Amino acid sequence: MKVRNLAEQYKDQIIAWRRDIHACPEVAWTETETSDKVAAELQNLGLTVTRLSPSGVIGVLSGKGPGKTVALRADMDALAIAEASDLPYKSTKPGAMHACGHDGHTAMLLGAAKICSELRHEFCGTIKFLFQPAEEIGLGALKMLEAGIMQNVDAILGLHLWPDLPSGKVSMVAGPRMASADKLKITVRGKASHGSMPHQGIDAILAASAIIMNLQSVSSREIAPLEPAVVTIGKLAGGTGWNITCDEVTLEGTTRCFSHEVRKVFPAAIERIIQNTAATFRAQAEMEYIAIAPPLINDPPIAQIAAASLRKLYGDESVGTIEKVMGGEDFAFLCEKTPGALAFVGIGNKEKQTDYPLHSDKFNIDEDVLPIGAALHAQFALDFLNQQLQ
Repeated sequence: MKVRNLAEQYKDQIIAWRRDIHACPEVAWTETETSDKVAAELQNLGLTVTRLSPSGVIGVLSGKGPGKTVALRADMDALAIAEASDLPYKSTKPGAMHACGHDGHTAMLLGAAKICSELRHEFCGTIKFLFQPAEEIGLGALKMLEAGIMQNVDAILGLHLWPDLPSGKVSMVAGPRMASADKLKITVRGKASHGSMPHQGIDAILAASAIIMNLQSVSSREIAPLEPAVVTIGKLAGGTGWNITCDEVTLEGTTRCFSHEVRKVFPAAIERIIQNTAATFRAQAEMEYIAIAPPLINDPPIAQIAAASLRKLYGDESVGTIEKVMGGEDFAFLCEKTPGALAFVGIGNKEKQTDYPLHSDKFNIDEDVLPIGAALHAQFALDFLNQQLQ
């Protein structure tokens, strides 16, 4: 119970860190003030601190002797959303807010660093505290990997605050947890003509509309029904006038799945459909397919250790379960380099109005949950370093 007691002891400090970060949101690659605060706190705790350009921070804590290395990760970036709350610590930066819980993630990991620094003589090995920029655009983890932060790391844990899970519950499940997240951009080209004489042109809007409809057959007819898969077109732009046949349309969308094999199906299937559909309407089409993040798959042994750490801290009543989600998370890149797992920490509380969805302009956190995340980070690190994987 030592870790839990320390987390509760430091609760006010963890909340203060979160509020300070919340009031100063910084979007991807601009997290300079946040990283400065994080680095200063880690240095005050006696950790070895490394700054990664432009805004990553690594804190390293060594135990009483040599051993394994475990990494704990938090993301720091905010979103380009204007906050609609009246919180006393609301965003002070117009058009930016922490609407995905990264302020809480950062505060919880700082709390874990404080706990572990107190207990550095109770474990052998090394703990790396990874504070990552640019998760919201799916590039921060790759940037940190390029810097070699996962070298000699034996396991990694990440936490995500989750409003669809009741406050205080934690979901730690092995296997697929978050989907791949890739982006596609399709350009459909036709020929302009007067709207009253469409036979003299090639209607790009008509071709694009057919492409959108036909793309739905990828998930329904080319991928096994038991494999969740999504092809979504979220943006359509084209046309210059109400009486002019459109000569060019751009479509933008995303694909999602939980399987590396299914992910490989998307590019060729989409390319075939857009080419053949466009040709049916005498149009031309081309696609840019951008791979952003792979599926996030929790390693079973690591998930088992983390689940045991949770029960050790808060008992069986703390265990919650949510279905895997189609949202993407670039933490998946780190889990591809070493066995890792992501836990969902519930913050949903209607009375406290902390059940607004992620990316809502009214999103907020049940701050009573923050010590739970800090304790879970710390307890997992100690448990992993002090035992061998079964």
